[in-house]
Amino acid sequence: MSAAIDAIVADARWRRRIPDAAREVRRAARAALGAAGAPPDCEVAVLLADDARLHALNRAFRRRDKPTNVLSFPDGAARPGGAVALGDVALAFETCAAEARAQRKTLRAHMLHLVVHGVLHLLGHDHARARDASRMESLEREVLARLGVADPYAAEGRAA
Repeated sequence: MSAAIDAIVADARWRRRIPDAAREVRRAARAALGAAGAPPDCEVAVLLADDARLHALNRAFRRRDKPTNVLSFPDGAARPGGAVALGDVALAFETCAAEARAQRKTLRAHMLHLVVHGVLHLLGHDHARARDASRMESLEREVLARLGVADPYAAEGRAA
């Protein structure tokens, strides 16, 4: 796969806690793209930001006046030369770090999960209905297992 994945670390705390955060983001995004059958020439950007940035994005684009862990912004525009811009994913440091602590997992594992989750949204996967959620979570588990990350839904008591 010749996907172009841009990892932007806008909040230095990501790099302090996960020194190879940008490389890990690219690895997770590439794994999700491959497992979901993304077009070979596609582009994705992942922003590792803070709660303030995600709060502003959430308010502007989803009309929700609070920070959130991850947001996906699908695009799908064709680029010159045939590449497809799939869209952007953004993660909030404080929310992700708090969730990781509460779920007793590493920030790295949680970040990888949310990158995979966000990229799958760019590819049209959703979890609004139970059947769709089951399919999406199954694909997440598959990708995360390849990345060496434990099942993120096991703690919630959901069957595989």
